[in-house]
Amino acid sequence: MEPSFSQPQLSGQTVVVLGGSAGIGLETARRAHAEGAKLILVGREPGRLKRAAQDVEAERTAVFDVQDTQALDAFFAGLDTPIDHVMVTAGRPTYGRVVDMNVDKARHALDEHLVMVTQVARCAAPKVRAPGALLFMGGTGARRPAVGLALASTVTMALPALIANLALEVAPVRVNLIAAGFVDTPLSASLLGSELENRRSQLRTVLPIHRVVGPGDVAALAVHIMINTALTGATYDIDGGQQLVAA
Repeated sequence: MEPSFSQPQLSGQTVVVLGGSAGIGLETARRAHAEGAKLILVGREPGRLKRAAQDVEAERTAVFDVQDTQALDAFFAGLDTPIDHVMVTAGRPTYGRVVDMNVDKARHALDEHLVMVTQVARCAAPKVRAPGALLFMGGTGARRPAVGLALASTVTMALPALIANLALEVAPVRVNLIAAGFVDTPLSASLLGSELENRRSQLRTVLPIHRVVGPGDVAALAVHIMINTALTGATYDIDGGQQLVAA
């Protein structure tokens, strides 16, 4: 019997990764590249973005902050060829008691996630060829109320509803959300500092999968959602069972 070889599933397609210079974004770019996709990477730090672009042979890069609405508008308006998928990993969670928080900081935290999603959808959807997808990142860890998680919980609970409604508004372009628990990325390292290794050890012990979720796990899910054109309006959890245990 002749050996069978799977064909690249994203050949001829273009994937834009906002936040593509490190972590989940860069790993998604690698995975999409392996599936034959052309890549456009966006990041805030020029040197790191240049290295990432070389890594995945990106056809184009752009340096700007996704929170900059004018830059975001200009970027998508300036794309002279259609694109197929947009992956957004930019942004970071905000923790702290809201009763002690500056109102401007609280407003920025909500803008950084909820408003940013609507801005990306508004700018990107007209450029995406159906049945391509817009894919956003959310979380699972803040589904349980706790002191210091008010804003993170609000974003966690609101994003699935926003994604479902956007999927109807921009159809036949697809819109989906990946909700991750702890993922071992440079962002996690910056948030946890000296506690990072303790957190890793704890999760290896208590998670049902007996290991820590890495960016490659999330990237594999992201690329699957791009490939499977029946998926839209949904939230996909990936946390190694973190929600099932006291972790």
